[in-house]
Amino acid sequence: MTTTQIRLLSLNCWGLKFVAKNRIQRIDAIASQLSQSSYDIVALQELWVFSDYEKIQQRVSSLLPHSKFFYSGALGAGLVIFSKFPIISTSVHPYSLNGTPIDVAAGDCPSVQYTCKSTLHASLIHRQSKVWSSQLFAKGGEDGPEYNRAHRLVNAWEFAKLTRQAAEVGRYVIALGDFNSIPTTLPITVIKEHAALEDSWLVTHPPSATVSASLTPLEALHKFGVTADSPLNSYSAGKPLDPYARKFWGKRLDYVFYRQPCRPNTSSDTISPVLKATECKVVMTDKVPGCDFSYSDHFGLEATLEIQAPTLNMTSPQHSELSNASISTVIEALTSCYKYSRQRARKELQIFALCLLLLVAIIVGGSWLPHAWINPILLLSTIFLSWLGTTMLYEGFLYGNWECNALLNAIEELEIHRKGLNQLAILRRDPERL
Repeated sequence: MTTTQIRLLSLNCWGLKFVAKNRIQRIDAIASQLSQSSYDIVALQELWVFSDYEKIQQRVSSLLPHSKFFYSGALGAGLVIFSKFPIISTSVHPYSLNGTPIDVAAGDCPSVQYTCKSTLHASLIHRQSKVWSSQLFAKGGEDGPEYNRAHRLVNAWEFAKLTRQAAEVGRYVIALGDFNSIPTTLPITVIKEHAALEDSWLVTHPPSATVSASLTPLEALHKFGVTADSPLNSYSAGKPLDPYARKFWGKRLDYVFYRQPCRPNTSSDTISPVLKATECKVVMTDKVPGCDFSYSDHFGLEATLEIQAPTLNMTSPQHSELSNASISTVIEALTSCYKYSRQRARKELQIFALCLLLLVAIIVGGSWLPHAWINPILLLSTIFLSWLGTTMLYEGFLYGNWECNALLNAIEELEIHRKGLNQLAILRRDPERL
């Protein structure tokens, strides 16, 4: 059996202009690091500034001549793919939910989270491959009720559908990115169950639930694949951490997923090669040379996929479906979020109505006030109420309906999917019902 390899890298660059610390120096260091590497495909997240992309592109063009900077949203998609293989086509898929517009501190809604797809002609596997670079909605954490992560669950469901569809039409699937979820959370379960994606880290590292009391942060990198909130990272050292991050010395939020095409082959000369993860490790964990800060607030994740030549005894990829328990939990979480969204939108529209009444009162009553010094106060009040009313109208009516409709779509899709699975199960048990 002959083999060859595809080497992959995923890195969240934390490259938001004016906000990210030491951005220029870090992008220079990342470009230098990549120019000395031997990767076949590199997926970068949060590379928002086009000049930063150009800087990296110039440094790696001899090694990775094909690249794509994805444009979308008010601030861009922040997603980039560099490839040694020719890029045949690209597309951008914005997730339908990315937080509320007035939650500026979270930073997700104005930039919008995306999954970006490139179709590559990988001569090593003699078939086109779909390569995704993605980042899921961040806010919500891992603790507390699932409805806190409803937007991330919608992201995960939409991402799983896209990758599954690609495999169903006979494409290899490789997905890299910052999924903002630890391995045991529901969004990752949705992705792995519905899309049948294999996690490169778990394939190459046997799972371990035990944590030694003497475990060091460096050992945690190699044992648990920690890529974020590590005390070894200069941007998270000393940062307040949740119990999970304290237990495991950080979190594994970055992933390299892959899967085979769905379509089976019947003859030995047409059996497609099989991808198999043989190595996966956390990289770029050192400080930038000559500086006291890290390359990013995330570490990079490197994976090596071995391409195994086809043989007659190779089985077709296993079919995977969401379990009833997972579907029920997701629907329950989205339904709770839907109810909360309706209540919030109603309150915001009430604030809008109150602002209108106050504006009318100021306009009517302003002419009856005898003291001129009150006019500046009324002017400022008018400006503030106009801004607040407009914001509440947009947030309560436009965004409120947008969020509710997106949640309803996801809920109904999951309910239909569950019903279809149940019907298929009945038919398998009793074929005569056909």
